[in-house]
Amino acid sequence: MRRLILIALLGSIAQLVDGTLGMAYGVTATTALLITGITPAVASAAVHLSEVGTTLASGLSHWRFGNIDWRVVALIGVPGGVGAFAGATFLSSLSTESASLWIAALLILLGVYILGRFATGKVRAVIEGRVGGRFLGPLGLVAGFIDATGGGGWGPVATSALLGSGKLAPRKTVGSVNAAEFVVSVAASLGFLFGLGQANIPYDLVAALLVGGVLAAPLAAWLVSRLATRWLGVGVGLVLILTNARTLLKGLEVGTGGRFVVYGLVVALWAGVVAYGTRRFAAAQRTEEKELETIAG
Repeated sequence: MRRLILIALLGSIAQLVDGTLGMAYGVTATTALLITGITPAVASAAVHLSEVGTTLASGLSHWRFGNIDWRVVALIGVPGGVGAFAGATFLSSLSTESASLWIAALLILLGVYILGRFATGKVRAVIEGRVGGRFLGPLGLVAGFIDATGGGGWGPVATSALLGSGKLAPRKTVGSVNAAEFVVSVAASLGFLFGLGQANIPYDLVAALLVGGVLAAPLAAWLVSRLATRWLGVGVGLVLILTNARTLLKGLEVGTGGRFVVYGLVVALWAGVVAYGTRRFAAAQRTEEKELETIAG
């Protein structure tokens, strides 16, 4: 019982991060389950089954707070479901370790770009234009495949790519990615049930993750509707860098001590960029206020 309560708490934390920043539920929950000693395939299956409920709750919550672009949901969700089903059934036995290192490196670069862009206040272009279907379809397919084979990855790939496109506001990005993830989770769960069989699924762990995630989903959606655009982008950038730095360093067989040194440097760099961006933003506001006072005078 104590283990189930702990997993439910981890599910709440994972959903709070995922529902607020559009990523990291799968990575956080899968890591927690792997610690309990179950195999990666079973851990990924349990996480995706729990996500059927958590993503539904998250999508409804984001819809309630006006955080969803349904066109984006449709164009990214359906291909995402196809990729997830394929990854869970036929392709999950293939090794994706080397590919995951390249993906992690790419996502780190995207995280740095997003962090720099939002922390320095260069966010106006985020709401200009419209995300094209030719971009959303392949993005959903790749993100869904990576998500099913790696136990997580839908959010990091889809959210970072949409933010990097400069054509969708952060809160709409987070809400739409979370809503589309329901389709991905259903497709991946069906694939895992087909490939693994029901007897191999730890339903007690699925239930614990589900309860914890559903309880946290409304709070996460509310936070997205209230947080300023720039701080959402800054948060996404940090999570992208940290989570993918972990994947990259483990793949390169860097020791635990070395990894924590890198994490500390990343957080220090993040704090420095945020401090710089805050000062720059405050200075711009003071300049604008003086100009308004001059015009009024």
